[in-house]
Amino acid sequence: MSPRQLGGDPDWWRGAVIYQVYPRSFQDTNGDGIGDLQGVIERLDYIASLGVDAIWLSPFFTSPMKDFGYDVSDYRGVDPTFGTLEDFDRLVEAAHARGLRVTIDQVLSHSSDQHPWFAESHSSRDNPKADWYVWADARPDGAPPTNWQAIFGGSAWQWDTRRCQYYLHNFLVEQPDLNFRNPAVVEAILGEVRFWLDRGVDGFRLDAVNFCTHGELKDNPPREEIVEGFIGVRPDNPYAFQRHLYDKTQPENLAFLERLRALLDEYPGTTTIGEVGDDDSLGVMAEYTRGGKRLHMCYSFNLLTDKAAPADLLAPLTEMEARIGDGWPCWAVGNHDITRVATRWNAEGHPARLRLYLAFLLTQRGSVCLYQGEELGLSEAELAFEQLVDPAGITFWPSYKGRDGCRTPLPWVAEAPHGGFSTTVPWLPVPEAHLALAVDRQERDPESLLHAYREFLAFRRTQPALVKGDIRYLPPQGDVICLERRHGDERLLVALNFADAPHRLAAPDGAEGLAEAPAWINGRWLDGRLELPAFGIAIARCPTDAPWRP
Repeated sequence: MSPRQLGGDPDWWRGAVIYQVYPRSFQDTNGDGIGDLQGVIERLDYIASLGVDAIWLSPFFTSPMKDFGYDVSDYRGVDPTFGTLEDFDRLVEAAHARGLRVTIDQVLSHSSDQHPWFAESHSSRDNPKADWYVWADARPDGAPPTNWQAIFGGSAWQWDTRRCQYYLHNFLVEQPDLNFRNPAVVEAILGEVRFWLDRGVDGFRLDAVNFCTHGELKDNPPREEIVEGFIGVRPDNPYAFQRHLYDKTQPENLAFLERLRALLDEYPGTTTIGEVGDDDSLGVMAEYTRGGKRLHMCYSFNLLTDKAAPADLLAPLTEMEARIGDGWPCWAVGNHDITRVATRWNAEGHPARLRLYLAFLLTQRGSVCLYQGEELGLSEAELAFEQLVDPAGITFWPSYKGRDGCRTPLPWVAEAPHGGFSTTVPWLPVPEAHLALAVDRQERDPESLLHAYREFLAFRRTQPALVKGDIRYLPPQGDVICLERRHGDERLLVALNFADAPHRLAAPDGAEGLAEAPAWINGRWLDGRLELPAFGIAIARCPTDAPWRP
């Protein structure tokens, strides 16, 4: 079944819940300790049982794996680590048979230095692909052309002795940046995207999409205040020391995004999710999704921080609503690059708090990405230095331990070796603490977080106001977030208590709790008031004209 045969709303992506699969750590079926596409196929029933709309597959393309697949050496190939192109085709068919759409990562701003394009480009200054990457001469003293920093440490410029020039790499040295100012590069990249559209994919998660074009070769100015979180970069990383005026997020990128959208529009029902990391990520999200002619939706790192107080969470959400216009956001509280939310937001072993966080995320206006293991409440794994494989963690140890702690294998069977992920020692260890949270144990426990996710996702599907409705935020009431969702004549009220103590507040006349909501939605709507237990959640249907001044 092709994606165009799934039918339904061509704007299915508005309000969709997308489950991120990190294939290396999902399920190993060939006994090499690394997850594979066949493992994803075998676990599709589990994913479908969650009630999500789509999956997002992190990279499975041919790669030297310096950055675990985000360094692509063949955009059209499946790395043998994960299987074959035929395996991918079977995965798409099997997912579609279960009503799941398939989105895949596309790393467009840079390739691997092992890509044939780069091999040709760096061979001389006058070959046909000489300007397919960003090359520049040294300064008179031999220094790099600008002061731009790479996210993974050091200068963003690497000297090439064959061309006697520097090339740009915003990430690893092995990830040279493509030159999107060259029309031939744009055409080639669009051709790689079309290849996967023709194979039946339903959309793309676009890695670092605001990095596709660079600006003038000028030094970035220093930041007046070094802060954490504008791209998930720690303040002890020199990358955070600069205002990134020239190395990314350039106006010329908009023309490329419009070309990309025109291509997607040839395949109705497909979508794009852009990852944005910038000093003004919310503004970029709005600009990149506005007008229906660029990306369908974007997400940023604004909810991927350590700050989980209501005021900290509301600030980006309310700003986004004020700026996005007719654009569309996508929200996430975890992914393969960030410390797991159970640890980051101090909820390890705290089911009530984890249920609160899932209700918070799934009641916002926008689409949602869930990272594998969030539905189990997995904590960040603590690894020793000798267990690390992430280049970022190895570079910045010990102040930053990298991304391995959120990438450990998913535990399927508590009593099985390696949690049922593999029959051999996996590429990253399965923490002992994760075994108690294994899928098989939570399946048997009706009070588990896994069942709470299933219950809320099933409930959300029945509430158009939560999926596609408008939103209005009320001023926070201490540790309580209050919001309204409206769709047509329906008005829903949501209250979320982030405190470890009960809270009582005023409620509008006629507010009634939803009988169809999960039982753990435990706020009590009484005559003119709302009672919330510690970490309590309340959702009510209410007359459209009844004022709410909590």
